[in-house]
Amino acid sequence: MPDEILTLPEVAVLLKVAEKTVYTMAQRTEIPAFKVRGQWRFMRVDLDSWIEAQKASLNSAKAQNETPPSGTSAMERGGRQDDH
Repeated sequence: MPDEILTLPEVAVLLKVAEKTVYTMAQRTEIPAFKVRGQWRFMRVDLDSWIEAQKASLNSAKAQNETPPSGTSAMERGGRQDDH
């Protein structure tokens, strides 16, 4: 169901984290959420988009760390420099 609304315990199970973690993330706006009469609720489609964004961000950061900066000399990359 695309417009499914989840409760905090359901999101904790979905993300496999403690309920307190989800609560704190919602309070800090680290995860898409809204309140209904003081209780946190989460749209499943928003969570799916958020999860994909988290994965994309992680993959982007990982790729940046693996790419050596351009203009790096052989010595800086761990190569040998001959003294002829």
